[in-house]
Amino acid sequence: MLERLIDEKRLEDFVSTRSPTYKARNLDVTKMTKRQAIDLIMEDPNLMRRPLVLGKGKAIFGYKPEDYDRMGGK
Repeated sequence: MLERLIDEKRLEDFVSTRSPTYKARNLDVTKMTKRQAIDLIMEDPNLMRRPLVLGKGKAIFGYKPEDYDRMGGK
Protein backbone atom coordinates (compact mmCIF):
# COMPACT_ATOMS: atom_id res chain seq x y z
CA MET A 1 0.00 0.00 0.00
CA LEU A 2 2.83 2.44 0.84
CA GLU A 3 4.28 1.87 -2.63
CA ARG A 4 1.03 3.26 -4.13
CA LEU A 5 0.56 6.10 -1.64
CA ILE A 6 4.04 7.59 -1.38
CA ASP A 7 5.18 10.08 -4.01
CA GLU A 8 8.95 9.91 -4.47
CA LYS A 9 9.09 13.62 -5.29
CA ARG A 10 7.54 14.53 -1.91
CA LEU A 11 9.05 12.11 0.61
CA GLU A 12 9.10 14.81 3.28
CA ASP A 13 5.28 14.66 3.25
CA PHE A 14 5.38 11.00 4.33
CA VAL A 15 8.46 10.63 6.55
CA SER A 16 8.24 12.04 10.07
CA THR A 17 11.35 14.20 10.25
CA ARG A 18 10.46 15.13 13.85
CA SER A 19 10.58 11.50 14.96
CA PRO A 20 13.23 10.73 17.62
CA THR A 21 14.34 7.78 15.45
CA TYR A 22 14.81 10.06 12.43
CA LYS A 23 16.98 12.39 14.49
CA ALA A 24 18.89 9.65 16.32
CA ARG A 25 19.79 7.92 13.05
CA ASN A 26 20.79 11.24 11.47
CA LEU A 27 18.57 10.54 8.44
CA ASP A 28 18.13 12.96 5.55
CA VAL A 29 14.86 12.60 3.63
CA THR A 30 16.27 14.65 0.74
CA LYS A 31 18.85 11.92 0.08
CA MET A 32 16.44 8.95 0.31
CA THR A 33 14.84 6.98 -2.46
CA LYS A 34 11.21 5.95 -2.21
CA ARG A 35 12.32 2.36 -1.59
CA GLN A 36 14.62 3.44 1.26
CA ALA A 37 11.83 5.48 2.86
CA ILE A 38 9.40 2.54 2.67
CA ASP A 39 11.99 0.13 4.06
CA LEU A 40 12.68 2.49 6.98
CA ILE A 41 8.94 2.91 7.69
CA MET A 42 8.46 -0.86 7.62
CA GLU A 43 11.39 -1.27 10.02
CA ASP A 44 10.15 1.50 12.34
CA PRO A 45 6.53 2.62 11.78
CA ASN A 46 7.17 5.72 13.91
CA LEU A 47 9.00 7.14 10.90
CA MET A 48 5.70 7.51 9.02
CA ARG A 49 3.83 10.78 9.45
CA ARG A 50 0.62 10.14 11.34
CA PRO A 51 -2.24 9.94 11.20
CA LEU A 52 -2.75 8.31 7.83
CA VAL A 53 -6.27 9.12 6.63
CA LEU A 54 -7.64 7.27 3.61
CA GLY A 55 -10.71 8.23 1.62
CA LYS A 56 -12.10 8.95 -1.84
CA GLY A 57 -9.05 7.49 -3.57
CA LYS A 58 -6.73 9.82 -1.68
CA ALA A 59 -4.38 9.54 1.30
CA ILE A 60 -3.41 12.26 3.75
CA PHE A 61 -0.29 11.77 5.86
CA GLY A 62 -0.01 13.88 9.01
CA TYR A 63 -2.42 16.04 10.98
CA LYS A 64 -4.18 18.25 8.41
CA PRO A 65 -7.82 18.75 9.50
CA GLU A 66 -8.47 21.24 6.68
CA ASP A 67 -7.68 18.48 4.17
CA TYR A 68 -9.95 15.99 5.98
CA ASP A 69 -12.92 18.29 5.35
CA ARG A 70 -12.22 18.21 1.61
CA MET A 71 -12.36 14.41 1.73
CA GLY A 72 -15.91 14.56 3.04
CA GLY A 73 -15.34 13.75 6.69
CA LYS A 74 -13.44 14.58 9.82
